[in-house]
Amino acid sequence: MSQRESLRAFQARLAERLQAAQARPLAAQWLAVQAGGRACLLPLPQAGEIFPAAAPQPVPYVKPWFLGVANLRGRLCGVIRLAHWLADSPLPAEAGQPSEEGSHLVALGEALGVNAALRVDALAGLRSGSAFTGVLHAEAVRPPWLGACLADSAGRAWQVLDLQALAADPAFLHIAA
Repeated sequence: MSQRESLRAFQARLAERLQAAQARPLAAQWLAVQAGGRACLLPLPQAGEIFPAAAPQPVPYVKPWFLGVANLRGRLCGVIRLAHWLADSPLPAEAGQPSEEGSHLVALGEALGVNAALRVDALAGLRSGSAFTGVLHAEAVRPPWLGACLADSAGRAWQVLDLQALAADPAFLHIAA
């Protein structure tokens, strides 16, 4: 009988701990990255695994921001140069491929249903909501995947990217040149 009571006590303690863990806010909400001189925040629930940048296999007749495809742990993913995607105009032809030193691939979460990875210039760590002091003014017209622009304590602007909205954007899904 004592084993049965200890099992019930264990189950009760476990249930309490699970409830407490669910009630606590996430310590980190975003993955901070650098892309083309811009500081961006990727929501952790939407981001997937991080990989060291490897040269993707080029694909012909695609838009300039689509670098090619890469095998990421057995999953064939399209690789998008985030800095180029965020830019208003295409990169000049002489710019060529940026250096891969320090760059990483951030796969989109599997729940988004798109086999894609964003090539970022550098990782800047994890950030929580408490790391930011306020919201900067947003542009009047902007794509739905472009979230709020947050300011940190040093006054640096961080652009939030909604990866779920990005994965549903027809312009992002249409890679043919």
